[in-house]
Amino acid sequence: MWLFKRKGPSGFSSSSTAEEVTNGIDGSGLTAIVTGASSGIGSETSRVLSLRGVHVIMAVRNMTAGKDVREAIVKEIPAAKVDTMELDLSSLASVRKFASDFKSSGRPLNLLINNAGIMATPFMLSKDNIELQFATNHLGHFLLTNLLLEKMKETARKTKREGRIVNVSSEAHRFAYSEGIRFDKINDPKSYSSFGAYGQSKLANILHANELTRLLKEDGVEITSNSLHPGTITTNLFRHMTLFNGLVSSLGKLLLKNVQQGASTTCYLALNPQVKGVSGEYFSDNNLATTTALAKNMDLAKRLWDFSHFLLTNLLLDKMKETARKTKREGRIVNVSSEAYYCTLAYREGILFDKLMIPKATAALVHMANQSWPTYCTLMSSQDA
Repeated sequence: MWLFKRKGPSGFSSSSTAEEVTNGIDGSGLTAIVTGASSGIGSETSRVLSLRGVHVIMAVRNMTAGKDVREAIVKEIPAAKVDTMELDLSSLASVRKFASDFKSSGRPLNLLINNAGIMATPFMLSKDNIELQFATNHLGHFLLTNLLLEKMKETARKTKREGRIVNVSSEAHRFAYSEGIRFDKINDPKSYSSFGAYGQSKLANILHANELTRLLKEDGVEITSNSLHPGTITTNLFRHMTLFNGLVSSLGKLLLKNVQQGASTTCYLALNPQVKGVSGEYFSDNNLATTTALAKNMDLAKRLWDFSHFLLTNLLLDKMKETARKTKREGRIVNVSSEAYYCTLAYREGILFDKLMIPKATAALVHMANQSWPTYCTLMSSQDA
């Protein structure tokens, strides 16, 4: 039981549960994707959204665990609309496949809950050779959001209902590296700190939500983007922190939230009418909360946005190079018109496209938000660069 119960301006507190903050709210007709939905606050978020009538797509890495959670939800709520789909956020190929499969289903998308995460792991690289916490907690969700954004815009315009994107961050963003995001040392094992890297990824969640807010406002679409701290919760997120596990066993019932309380701020931001039109904010305990100066730095948010596109672009082109070499077949980059957000990446001839069997170019506009694997780009001739 969480000890501190003082209510904030919303009328809710740290001890409020996900059911309490959504009491009386009808989510019928809404469709939500919840990442990391097979355990912890992700499974509770899925359960409560289902209870309120939302059609929930549980995006899970472990399909067996996901199906078990789905069965438990349907057993409790026979009328629940719940589906499971496989998603490994540490794999960009998996993210692209998930997004492609979801869009092919023809379903609308009102709510995107970027909940999945790992914490304080030893230094490891993802399948795409990016530091694992940054890859899973930020980059996978960044790509997923961009790939699904056009679907969310379409849904918001057709239904006249506000779309909401919710990034589950953490107060651990306060313990990120001193410079915030180590753009030039993302994969540096020598200076790696497991908790510093976790803080960096959680800071990235806030910056992502803030920059997305700015871009959505420019676009004039009715979609909000917020981030949150769920609280310190008795889940398996701490499995890599052996000392902390001992403290959890001893003090958890007194000092830590349970999953019902931990999922409350997520569900509050997803459904509660109190936050209609609110975007680019950070919440904790179902109320507005403060962040670090770095988390409010819009220049840093813009730089992270461009850097994330930079990583994704290089990884895509590396994959095309590899495929071209293995198959001995020409790789082609195709111009696709799109409303998608893009990142303009300019390089001198031969640096990025070296040995790639495509026409030479000095710059590429890389559209990431509405396309699936392998890649779709616009090439500009050298005189246009």
